[in-house]
Amino acid sequence: MHSLPTLPTPPVSPDPTHPTHRTPGPPAPGMSGLVGNTPVLYISAPLTPPGRGFWAKLEGRNPGGIKDRPGLHMVERARARGALRPGGRIIESTSGTLGLGLALAGMVYGHPVTLVTDPGLEPSMTRLLTAYGARVDVVPEPHPSGGWQQARRDRVARLLAEHPGSWCPDQYHNPDNTAAYLPLALELASQLGHIDVLVCSVGTGGHSAGISRVLRQLYPELRLVGVDTIGSTIFGQPARPRLMRGLGSSIYPRNVAYDQFSEVHWVAPGEAVHTCRRLAASHYATGGWSVGAVALVAGWLCRTEPPGTRIAAVFPDGPQRYLETVYDDAYCAAHGLLDAPPADGPQTVVRMDEKEVTAWSRCAAVVDPLTLRAPGTKEAGR
Repeated sequence: MHSLPTLPTPPVSPDPTHPTHRTPGPPAPGMSGLVGNTPVLYISAPLTPPGRGFWAKLEGRNPGGIKDRPGLHMVERARARGALRPGGRIIESTSGTLGLGLALAGMVYGHPVTLVTDPGLEPSMTRLLTAYGARVDVVPEPHPSGGWQQARRDRVARLLAEHPGSWCPDQYHNPDNTAAYLPLALELASQLGHIDVLVCSVGTGGHSAGISRVLRQLYPELRLVGVDTIGSTIFGQPARPRLMRGLGSSIYPRNVAYDQFSEVHWVAPGEAVHTCRRLAASHYATGGWSVGAVALVAGWLCRTEPPGTRIAAVFPDGPQRYLETVYDDAYCAAHGLLDAPPADGPQTVVRMDEKEVTAWSRCAAVVDPLTLRAPGTKEAGR
């Protein structure tokens, strides 16, 4: 457990009439100094009721997004332990954002980088990763049961065997992924002074676990709300092909801290797109699928939580890789993503595996889904 440094005196109540509030840190030399100290933005109507709002942590202001933080941290810790030797190749599976973080870490620490992805990766992202010096390896077909994610992980295993001295961060299970978010949590505490509810998208489980564990030491009553996509297995739903990237999974990442969640929401692609576009038009704030899904849920919490509840939401990235999807009218029309706006609120299910959800839904009884399927457990008997 990391000991918490003494925090600077935070503002008692950030002024929502000033839309951004930023607490700059000391300058750091080199490329790694570009990461961190991202601003917060107050999000209000029309995404929330008049006079209500939430604070969004704009992680898209990092060079590559939120996963610059674990990219750098996981590589630094592996080098310190000797698991990654000087000049060793970094090989990892990614849907895109961690790839940017690892490309940055490869430059900072002098390692070649191979990123295994699938045909769903946006062409613009492939070009960007290549420009940053990474080798992009695309798997041709999904695993029969584990989907694209398992197919990518299988390819990683083969590449590790082919490259002696190479190393895989294994972002889904690496505790350094979670530990990387200590600075982000302290930034939020310094910027907002107090937080009642934290809203995070969930993919590998790293940032939701890492931020909430630190903030709970400061605010013991903090509630963590997770945001997943339909078709993801993370919270006990059946695996289905997923249009949204960056959140969700077809495996069970062990970095997901199920015991930390107060509730989980599942969001459909069209609901995320509508929210992304509304957010852009009203707040000059843009991002991808995760940003839209998180903003939708945080806006609903502003309508349903008691007045005065301070809600913080993590926006993981910016819009660059989504210009050909989320913000492209032809793409959205082809996938039926602009047919109808989201409902005013989610459907509610009592158990995470009660039924397959196909639209915005929530569950307030979060457990490890593997216990739902384990014979003889309390959850399995319900």
